[in-house]
Amino acid sequence: MNNTTRVLMLSLMSVAVLAGCKKDVKPTPPADTTTTAPTTPTAPTTSGVYGPNDLDTDACLRQRVVYFDLDQDALKPEFQAIMGCHAKYLRDRPSSRISLEGHADERGSREYNLGLGERRGNAVNSALQAAGGSASQLTVVSYGEERPVCTQSDESCWSQNRRVEIVYTAK
Repeated sequence: MNNTTRVLMLSLMSVAVLAGCKKDVKPTPPADTTTTAPTTPTAPTTSGVYGPNDLDTDACLRQRVVYFDLDQDALKPEFQAIMGCHAKYLRDRPSSRISLEGHADERGSREYNLGLGERRGNAVNSALQAAGGSASQLTVVSYGEERPVCTQSDESCWSQNRRVEIVYTAK
């Protein structure tokens, strides 16, 4: 017998053996839906609508600084959840207003840093609008390098200055 015939015969015998095997399958009982694990509420209030007090108590809304990489104005993925929280606050509170203050580190010319701060503010503005915030509630301001939070000349300090601050002007 040649190899092809042997392989074919072995395959047919394997299929016949497997087809002849009967497996006893016991039905699994349905999951018990009467007991549920307690959950920690992440919603702002019991009604699910943010209120002015949530700006100081909600962990997501308390995060009001978005950081950027060197010479970048693209929003980092880790800040998307924060954008969602602030956009929901804007939807829940139509009278609220936000100023998006763009900043840069000391490197670069004054004009370049003002432009970079504005582009960063616009990136946060776009992310908030994409998450459901209203453009009429948002204002972008650029301070460039003029308002640093850290004044040392090293990377750890510069990274703190490359930011957009979310400032609520009306709650």
